Amino acid sequence: MRLTYTILYVENVHRSVEFYQKAFGLKHKFTHEGGDYAEMDTGAVTLAFCGHTLAAQIVQRSYQRATQSTQIGSQISLYADNVHSAYEEAIKAGAKPVAEPEVKPWGWENAMVLDIDGHFVEFAREIK
Repeated sequence: MRLTYTILYVENVHRSVEFYQKAFGLKHKFTHEGGDYAEMDTGAVTLAFCGHTLAAQIVQRSYQRATQSTQIGSQISLYADNVHSAYEEAIKAGAKPVAEPEVKPWGWENAMVLDIDGHFVEFAREIK
């Protein structure tokens, strides 16, 4: 098996596509004609957005939408050649800061923000 895509459940698919283009420089792959599903080109693994309405239809009774008072519990990690720059650009685009860039003892530089729907987005690069 191999991971082919991951889906983030969002309030507004179009707004999330625009945010991820601006904040992280990702390329838009396509949006389904209904507008409640879209994909971004990130390389080997596709990042998809699915609106809450469509998610509830697909998952049915077991779908529970996160609220503002709960953590969504999802994180994506983006490899960044310049973690500081990626972190600053994301904040300028509307991301909320979580952890400033820092070199970790295991040899990676990491930083983290929250996207417009409350998903954690990590920037990381290996220090050689």
